[in-house]
Amino acid sequence: MKRTLQSLFVAAGLILVSIHSATAQDRPSNAKLKGSWVGSLKIQAISLTLVMTVKTNENDSLIVTFESPDQGAKDIPTSSVKLTADSMVVGVKMVLGLYLGKFTGDYSKLEGRWKQSGLDLPLELEHKQETFKRVRPQEPIPPFPYLSEDVSIRNEKAGITLSGTLTRPEKGEKFPAVVLITGSGPQNRDEELMGHKPFLVLSDYLTRKGIAVLRCDDRGVGKSGGKFSTATTLDFAMDAEAALDFLKTRSDIDTTKLGLIGHSEGGLIAPVIASERKDVNFIVLMAGTGVTGEKILITQTVEIQKADSADEKSIQHGQVINQKIYDILKKNPDNDKAAVTIRKVMQKENEASRKKGSADTMSSASIEQNIKTVTSPWFRTFLTLDPQVYLKKVHCYVLAINGDLDLQVDSKINLPAIEQALIFGGNSRYTIEEIHGVNHLFQTAKTGSLSEYSAIEETIQPRVLELIASWILQTLKQGKTAR
Repeated sequence: MKRTLQSLFVAAGLILVSIHSATAQDRPSNAKLKGSWVGSLKIQAISLTLVMTVKTNENDSLIVTFESPDQGAKDIPTSSVKLTADSMVVGVKMVLGLYLGKFTGDYSKLEGRWKQSGLDLPLELEHKQETFKRVRPQEPIPPFPYLSEDVSIRNEKAGITLSGTLTRPEKGEKFPAVVLITGSGPQNRDEELMGHKPFLVLSDYLTRKGIAVLRCDDRGVGKSGGKFSTATTLDFAMDAEAALDFLKTRSDIDTTKLGLIGHSEGGLIAPVIASERKDVNFIVLMAGTGVTGEKILITQTVEIQKADSADEKSIQHGQVINQKIYDILKKNPDNDKAAVTIRKVMQKENEASRKKGSADTMSSASIEQNIKTVTSPWFRTFLTLDPQVYLKKVHCYVLAINGDLDLQVDSKINLPAIEQALIFGGNSRYTIEEIHGVNHLFQTAKTGSLSEYSAIEETIQPRVLELIASWILQTLKQGKTAR
């Protein structure tokens, strides 16, 4: 699940920054600064590309913005810039961030530190004259051989309007259709993350095969209304239902051939919907879950630590601490009371680390941010939500696929659990497949480590795309109704 990745940035508009503590004589010229300054932030097993863009306006004043392409965040405004002949200090108030850099003699690099929310990370930025642009080889480039339409979808129950894109073949009258459901964390309609756009690639592939595809920005993300931070898995299920209902209003959609494709948390949401609605003819679970969120998180943490070469003693100790926190949350529905107890656990852990001389300690700001995360409505819901309850009630066609290198949703635990629930519920219309050599994003990978996500040029393994499309088309031939 992608909420394990630390979200460092949010998208925002440009602002003009002022230059302090330097005159034209004792600071580098604008010509030396203009362009893209590109580097990588390493946070545990994750490497995030960070880009500082420097431009000038008509008055030759500097405009400085940041971009986190791996997280889909662009045009992040800076609040202050201080220049001297050999250094640059940039404030990013919106994310409580600060960059302190020192120029090399030829102004080709900045060597410095990124500080944010208790983090203090090394960050070297390399100067490039050209504007930074990342285009993955699988991303489709217009013109497309199909129709693409921006649509608005009303979720009356929640009182919000979602924004999305519907793609469908140019020729024909009524088309089978799917709703794509994103994974955890704030996602736009392309499920943009780690420099990739999986849902853009998937929707393009399926539409070229004759299947209409609807994909939406999450509530509170992109052009969709609502508030993301207070929403739970069940709220996102409600949004996906609204998208499904929208398809049923379209004259160009065959409403007897509707399906859902969910990735990660979306693979949990799809069965939630299909367990209650008879108009869902099929669901595809991409790295979907078959066990509770608590078990997902425990297994996920262990696998990621192993990939990061953590020793067994540290891994076991981390499990004990995390389990304590999960138990506190389950026993204390009141956030204030839970926060007090969790804070004590974290502070005690910090003190023990200090006595051992370990550098693995958390700042007060980091502790409070962690408490805010685990006491959020989403985390509390996900922790105890049991997919088995819903999977046992699913009677439509099901394709469940997980990668054997997935460190976030372990295929060895989740695929058997999904199959067991379907069998228990009397559903024999399913296909379960473990995909060899792919990670959580279904990229061809070496280890499955989160650090590989942005480094791999492939967005989705072609065989996975073909498997999904051919399974859907074959399923539709077997009958219009799954009930």
